[in-house]
This record gives sequence, structure tokens and C-alpha cells, in this order.
Amino acid sequence: QVHLMESGGGLVQVGGSLRLSCVVSGIPVSLRSMGWFRQAPGQQRELVAFKSSPGITNYSDSVKGRFTISRDNAKNTVYLQMNSLKPEDTAVYYCNSYSDDWRRRNDWGQGTQVTVSS
Repeated sequence: QVHLMESGGGLVQVGGSLRLSCVVSGIPVSLRSMGWFRQAPGQQRELVAFKSSPGITNYSDSVKGRFTISRDNAKNTVYLQMNSLKPEDTAVYYCNSYSDDWRRRNDWGQGTQVTVSS
């Protein structure tokens, strides 16, 4: 059974930085594409970034150049470094394995709240 534990969110001012962590159990992050997703109030969940098993990364246009996804295989943990934060980055952030049908997933963790104040 897969267990996902996100942490690292908080309240930050515009232009600030946060690093989110996702401790994963049940699947090896080195052998799966892993992604970060977010959901703002009243909005659908959206893909922020993913990192494939071979290490290829992909970012949404809204975060490209500001966010970096990485992983520590030894700790089985996925990270999201977020810099130059904007109010529109405010959302609950989730990690999960990534695939083309990720929108059908129903095995999400509790997420971590990120609030960017102006």
C-alpha cells in the first residue's frame, strides 16, 4: 500500500521560498515517475511538475524557472523547491506518482498548505 506524507508548507510573503517534502512508502521513487500537484480553493487539481524514473523533469508553464522537483532515492523522498513565490501559488500541494491518467487517481495524501501573502 502506498503512503504519501507531504510537509513543508506554510505562510510566506511574495518573493519568498519554501521547500516541500514528500516521504513515500510502498513504492520506490527511483522506479516511478513522481509528481507534485496543487489545488487552489474552487479550482481543479493541477499538475505542477513531475520527474520521471530516468530523471527527466517537466514543469507547468506557470512555475517553470521558479520551481525545482528533485528526489532522494535513499530517503525515498521527493522535494519541490519553490522560489519567487506569487499569490497565485497559494494552494494545497500534493505529491503522487505521475501517469497520463493521474486525474483518475483517488489515493491522495493529506497535502500541505502553501499560502503566499502580498
